Amino acid sequence: MSSGGIPGAIMRTRSLSVAAAAAILALVQPGIATANGDPSTTVTFTVTTGALSLSVPASASLGSGAPGTTISAPIGACTVTDDRALLSASWTVTAAETDFANGSSTIPATNATYSPGTVTTTGTITVTTTNVTLSNSAQTVLTGSAGVGDNTASWDPTVAVNVPAGAVGGTYTGTLTQSVA
Repeated sequence: MSSGGIPGAIMRTRSLSVAAAAAILALVQPGIATANGDPSTTVTFTVTTGALSLSVPASASLGSGAPGTTISAPIGACTVTDDRALLSASWTVTAAETDFANGSSTIPATNATYSPGTVTTTGTITVTTTNVTLSNSAQTVLTGSAGVGDNTASWDPTVAVNVPAGAVGGTYTGTLTQSVA
């Protein structure tokens, strides 16, 4: 027996063991390309979209005051919900008021103001507010811009009515219409 044959056999065995280990690692290591005949699965999903909506209080009482004073109060939480899941979302909230009536006595809508106050948002949206003197025509009170995906904006606007000095006593009612587009 020659001593030269044994070390060569050991070296070949070690080389085969290293090659076998490398092959096993290649099979289990993530990200390694599969052979042409290996099966694959295409995975898909759908991100659902919804609507743009506005919720507002059904009614609000501003309280009471004498002729020649201003009666004002927050009317309750208003919320824009934008579930359209857009890459670039924007929306506008408008407000219009009817004249306030008490039987045949009226106080014009233009005697009232609308102040959005502080706006709280969720998601990605930039909101700009505008204080307005109300009228029978819709006016912009909030603008949402630079929105991404779903978002919301909530605020509690204050409505103030300047009661004319010659106003007749009684309960006056008007309709504040807010909308979003």
